[in-house]
Amino acid sequence: MKEHDKTAHDPFRLQRHRTPLAGGALAIVVLLIAVLLLASCGDGRPGFWRRGGQNEAALSCPRPASVTGSEFNAQEAGLRALRRAAFRGDVFAQLELGSRYAAVRATDKNIEDPIESAVWYAMALANDEGYAPINGVDRKGGVFGGGLRPLSKYDDCRAFERHRAYQVLDRQLSRMSREEQEAVRDRVIYILSTQDAEGYRTLARLHDGLYGPFGEPEDNREAREALGRAPDGQGLGQKRPRGGYWAAINLFQRNDVDAYLYNYLAVQTGDVGAYVLMKDFERSSPGRAQYAGFVEAKARQWTPPFEFYPLEAPASGVPFSDESRPRGDAYEYALSRMQGELPFVHVGRALRYLGVTPEAVTAPEQLSRQQIEAFEAMIGHATESRLSPVERVRAIQLAAVNGSSEAQLVLAVMYAEGIGLPADYARSFKWFSEAARQGSPEAKFAMSTYFALGVAGVADQDKADAVAFRIESALSGFGPSASRLQALLSQVSRAQQQRR
Repeated sequence: MKEHDKTAHDPFRLQRHRTPLAGGALAIVVLLIAVLLLASCGDGRPGFWRRGGQNEAALSCPRPASVTGSEFNAQEAGLRALRRAAFRGDVFAQLELGSRYAAVRATDKNIEDPIESAVWYAMALANDEGYAPINGVDRKGGVFGGGLRPLSKYDDCRAFERHRAYQVLDRQLSRMSREEQEAVRDRVIYILSTQDAEGYRTLARLHDGLYGPFGEPEDNREAREALGRAPDGQGLGQKRPRGGYWAAINLFQRNDVDAYLYNYLAVQTGDVGAYVLMKDFERSSPGRAQYAGFVEAKARQWTPPFEFYPLEAPASGVPFSDESRPRGDAYEYALSRMQGELPFVHVGRALRYLGVTPEAVTAPEQLSRQQIEAFEAMIGHATESRLSPVERVRAIQLAAVNGSSEAQLVLAVMYAEGIGLPADYARSFKWFSEAARQGSPEAKFAMSTYFALGVAGVADQDKADAVAFRIESALSGFGPSASRLQALLSQVSRAQQQRR
C-alpha cells in the first residue's frame, strides 16, 4: 500500500510509464495520416479535397487574371475573346463562358442567360480536353503497390471542374421547358458541326450508347457519377448524387442511327481517321453495319440546325457572336471567290434589308464607317471598320434568315456554286425552297431543275413537280420559264391545227 502511494505521488515515475504509450499512439496517428494521404493518389482514394475540406476556388483549375477579372467596361470584349477560344475548343474558355452566362459573379448579372450557360457547360463536358489523361502516372499502386509516383494536380482539378459542370448543367436543364432544352441541344450541334471531322466525331460519341453521357469513356469517374453508378465513397463532391444527373445525361438521346450518321458526316470531310473510326463503329455492335444505306441517304439531306449561331438581343445588349471560322482549304477557296464572282450589290441589298443602309450600295467603299460598325455590332463581331469576306457572307445569311427572299435566292446559289461557302446541295435546296415559298420566280425555276434532273439524296427526280414549278415560274414572269412555256403552248396549238 505504501509502495502504491509512492508511485501515485511520484510524477517522474508516472511520466516514465506514460511516455512509451504516448509515443506509440503518436506514431500510429502519423502513420495513419500518411497512409490516407498516399491512398488519396489512387482513383479509389478517399481524397480530402473530395470531402469538402477546401473551398471550390482551391479545387478548381486556376485561370489567368485577364479571364477571371471583372472587366467592367470591357465586358463585351472579354466575352468575344472567350467565345473565340471556346469555338476553337478551349475547354477552360467553355467553362468560363458557362459560369459567365450563369451569372455566378454579381458583375455578370446583366448577361445572365441559362440557355447559353447550359450550352457552354455541355460543350465543356463533351470536350476531350476535359477528360483525356495528361500524365502517364499510375496512381493505383498505393502504399504497398510497387513504388510511389508523382501526382498531377491538373487531372484532379479537371475532374472537379467536370463534376461541377455536371451538377450545374443538370440543375439548369431541370428548370427548363422541353423547347428550351431543344434550343440547348441545337446550339451544341451547330457549334460542333462547324468543327469539321473533329466536331462530327464528338457528335457521334454523344449519340453512341457505348460511351459516357457526353462522349467520355464509359468508365470515366464523372460519367459513372452522372449515371448514378459511382461506388460509395468515390463521388467527387461533398454529396454523392442520388440516382445520377438525369436531366444532363438525357440531353442527347442514344441511338445507333444518329451515331452512325455523324460518323459518316465526319468521313465526308475527307478525314482518314474518321473513316477508321466509322469502320470500328460498324464492327462494335451486331447489326450496326446494316444502317449504311439508310444513313447515307439521310446524310445527304442533313443540314445544321442553324445557318449560323442564332443572333438574339439579350437584355444586356451584348449579342452572341458566332466565332466559327473557315476551316480547311474548301472554306478558304470558297471565300476567295466572293470578291470576284459575287457582285457586291447582293451584299448591299442584304444590308438594306437589315436596315443598315437606306439604299443598296454597289461597292464596299460606298459604306460609311458607322454603317460597317453598326453591322459588325449587330452580329457581335469586333468593330474593324471594314467588311471581311466572312462578314459579307454573314450579311446575306442574316438577311436570308430574317425572311428576305432575294437573300435566300442568293444564298442558295452560293451553296450550289461553292461561292463564299463550300458547295452543299442540301442547303442549296433548302434555301431555294424557302425563296420559292415566298413566290420567287427564279427560285421556282431552280426547283423545277432540281426535280427535272434529280439530285441524289436531296431531291428525287419527279417530272410532275418539275413541270409544276416550271409553270409557276413562268406565270410569275421569269424569262427562261416564260419563253419555254410559250414554246410548249405553241407546239400544242400547232398539233391541234394539224388534227383539224
